[in-house]
Amino acid sequence: MKKIALLAITAFMAVSISAEAQKSNKKSMKKVLFVVTSNDKLGNTGEKTGFWSEEFAAPYYELLDQGVEISIASPLGGQPPIDPKSADPASATEDTKRFDADKVLQEKLKNTLKLSTVNQKDYDAVFYPGGHGPLWDLVEDRNSIALIESFYTHNKPVAFVCHAPAVLKNVKVNGQYLVKGKKITGFTNDEEEAVGLTKVVPFLLEDSLASNGGIFSKGPNWQPYAVEDGLLITGQNPASSKLVAGKLLQKLN
Repeated sequence: MKKIALLAITAFMAVSISAEAQKSNKKSMKKVLFVVTSNDKLGNTGEKTGFWSEEFAAPYYELLDQGVEISIASPLGGQPPIDPKSADPASATEDTKRFDADKVLQEKLKNTLKLSTVNQKDYDAVFYPGGHGPLWDLVEDRNSIALIESFYTHNKPVAFVCHAPAVLKNVKVNGQYLVKGKKITGFTNDEEEAVGLTKVVPFLLEDSLASNGGIFSKGPNWQPYAVEDGLLITGQNPASSKLVAGKLLQKLN
């Protein structure tokens, strides 16, 4: 009887320890908020845009595979638009193929959180994928501007890739542009010209960030290039997506 009782106590303790370990692990799990555009119109061209799938998928899986919990938000909530050009098989990467086959993620994307309902206190960092979409909504979105400012002033990393650094255009901290005096990169004037959209976009990202005092630098067109300056992490183009995610992971660890 004593032996049975001892076994029962041992089993109970094992279950309790396991539950505590799971609780502790959940507490230590890092949480990152992804913010994507809700805009699907490429200016007045009649063409569609949205977020660029590689710039979403590469960082998403880089973080997810390291145990990071990811939530997704957009200005309107619900299904965000994907730039149809980024879904072209010619642009496919291993990450975008995984993205296309990921039913769990597709369901998650259908139900993105409304940006106005999220709070930086629930996350350890924020990441913005690019695509041309953000140039028309997130740049001017007051919730996005306030959110980035809140993350930054609470000493949490803020990361952006390709066109996404454009959303910093109107972000200020203590009355100064956040990018002022900061090393930064993003989709360059040359790259915008190469895709034939310099006359379509509302402003050129490189010029805008430089005029706000950002110390803009760049690598060769279409090659991976990312910079960090304290809490601010930026990448130049789609090929830079994993670099940005890697730098963000280092900040989280």
